[in-house]
Amino acid sequence: MCIFAPHPVGASDVPLSLRVSLFMEDSVIRTTRKAGLAGLAIVSSAILLAGCGAAPEEDTAGGGEEASDFLPCMVSDFGGFDDKSFNEISYNGLMAAGEELGVEPLTVQSEDESEYEGNVSGLVDQGCDLILTVGFALAQATNDAAAANPEIHFVSIDDPVDLDGDGDTDQPNVKGLLYDTAQSAFLAGYAAASISESDKVGTFGGAAYPTVTVFMDGFRQGVEYWNEQKGEDVQVIGWDGEDGVFTGNFKAEPAAVNAAQGIIDQGVDVILPVGGPIYQSAASAIRDSGRDIALVGTDADVYESDPSVADLLLTSIRKGMDVSVEETVLAAAAGDFDAAPYVGTLENGGVSLASFHDYEDRVSDDVKAELEEITAGIIDGSITVDSYLAG
Repeated sequence: MCIFAPHPVGASDVPLSLRVSLFMEDSVIRTTRKAGLAGLAIVSSAILLAGCGAAPEEDTAGGGEEASDFLPCMVSDFGGFDDKSFNEISYNGLMAAGEELGVEPLTVQSEDESEYEGNVSGLVDQGCDLILTVGFALAQATNDAAAANPEIHFVSIDDPVDLDGDGDTDQPNVKGLLYDTAQSAFLAGYAAASISESDKVGTFGGAAYPTVTVFMDGFRQGVEYWNEQKGEDVQVIGWDGEDGVFTGNFKAEPAAVNAAQGIIDQGVDVILPVGGPIYQSAASAIRDSGRDIALVGTDADVYESDPSVADLLLTSIRKGMDVSVEETVLAAAAGDFDAAPYVGTLENGGVSLASFHDYEDRVSDDVKAELEEITAGIIDGSITVDSYLAG
């Protein structure tokens, strides 16, 4: 049974404007966990409707103001809303917008790829005004629902829904929220090379989607830039721009542990796993190795979102998905939905590098100053970072 359920709204402490922060992140990623989501989605609309309640009309924000009648909704990919990564960050942004509007959004968690179409259709049947889909895996379901329901606005988080490959979103009622993480990953690669004693760093991904390889591309370019500037030869294991190590999915399971172990066995002392929860498998492999190996997180500041691996983290390559989701929902509720894609960059604060936290003393002051200069260079265009979103 697929359960569509309003989630309790936590206190909104995420600002509406994201500041570029290279080393210290002042905002805290809220990790409100989901409640009451379970089971498998049923395609039958009759069963879906029977299992899903209507959005409450009263003011749920507790602020005494009249609640909006605008209903925003969200579908996760199979990573779930407690993945401590892009699903959870997007969910937090939706909840913050819901609190601001005084409504309880409808959310549905996907447990398997086969559920995407039915989950999106179920939210259409529930009368949602805006449907947000999380992750590139939902692109086809989003495209199809948008084409069949032109009166409903859709937001595709982390995918442009460009299924025909012409460079434009295929449906006029779909807005893409995209993040050029190659820019912030470039910084992470430079920092990783600076602390590597083995002159080997590694990366692997869940699957070879552009939204995954964009991290790996930027990381590799950052290491290469370090080598150019310092006359060194730090190697990147697991991704050379053509071939790479991928687990085949985005689950913290043996395949991810094996992928991490294979890279660790080649002597790396920094590793970047890209693909939601697979960082947990990498952390497990690091601990089992008994070696001093640093972990680089993605999407959230993983030091804050998952304290269980905090001691391993050099830094995290952040995407401001919570803020962009919140702002997009609030704009749509105000009648200002704009289908033009949003692209997060270092310049607009949509991507950033988290603090070095426990590794603060291992990254030299000179490197920190160089990272500031590199950031300025990426922003003004004097340093080029190649990615599928560049230009």
